[in-house]
Amino acid sequence: MQVTASHDDFLRLVNEHSGIVHKVCHIYCSTDEDRKDLFQEIVIQLWKSYPKFRGESRFSTWMYRIALNTAISDFRRQKRNPRVSYPDSAPFEIADQPHDAEKEEKLRMLYKAITKLSEVEKALVMLYLDDRSYDEMEEVLGINQNNLRVKMKRVKDKLRELTKTTVYGT
Repeated sequence: MQVTASHDDFLRLVNEHSGIVHKVCHIYCSTDEDRKDLFQEIVIQLWKSYPKFRGESRFSTWMYRIALNTAISDFRRQKRNPRVSYPDSAPFEIADQPHDAEKEEKLRMLYKAITKLSEVEKALVMLYLDDRSYDEMEEVLGINQNNLRVKMKRVKDKLRELTKTTVYGT
């Protein structure tokens, strides 16, 4: 396979922002195997979409949009009928490093609560936890900022209740 500048740029950018893909996989998948499958599917979709990336938004914002859309589509597709498609060529040199076990243990309770949220609520929490601005959230999710702020307040309240229930068993 001939390596081009765009291929190298793609690999650099995706490796630089690979935490985004890991976060999406953790939010939308409950097993390591599912996370690995989703990670691979997201990278494939990023690769297929990369020629269309025009730089009108930050790469990380664009990457979030592709990753979230892929995760949500994959979730819906798995409910109906599992299907996997691979392009003829894709850059599989992207590091798929597991999360730090200690960090995962600290986040386990939060992730458990997040799994009980809707697809949009999960995406909103992930973007919030990644310190994304409401401008970026609006661009990624296509929801105006006033609605995002209301949804975020409701999601925070919901997570407080879910983690309270999980921690105290009430």
